[in-house]
Amino acid sequence: MTQQSRPVYLKLRDQIAASIIEGEYEEGAMLPSVRAFAAEQGANPLTVAKAYQQFQTDGLVEVQRGVGMYVVDGAAAKLRRSERDQFISEEWPEIQSRMKRLGINPADLLESA
Repeated sequence: MTQQSRPVYLKLRDQIAASIIEGEYEEGAMLPSVRAFAAEQGANPLTVAKAYQQFQTDGLVEVQRGVGMYVVDGAAAKLRRSERDQFISEEWPEIQSRMKRLGINPADLLESA
């Protein structure tokens, strides 16, 4: 599934996950409210709530009723592992195939980096 064809809530989830991995939302930090994040992203609050619900279901955030959602300890490491596994199993084979088709040697990429 291409990035453009992905549902909006998954795109928002990916954006929040990247922010957790990169430390923008550290473990123990409170995520922005659904309304605040929706306004910032120009998204429907129900769509943001669906993305947040996925984090809660995955055990990456905990809800303190009436206060907000907090990033749990270990969330960044768990997300990094999950995204790494997804990259290796889903994205890398396509990249590898395209490199082969284009005659790109992986060693050449390392030299240019």
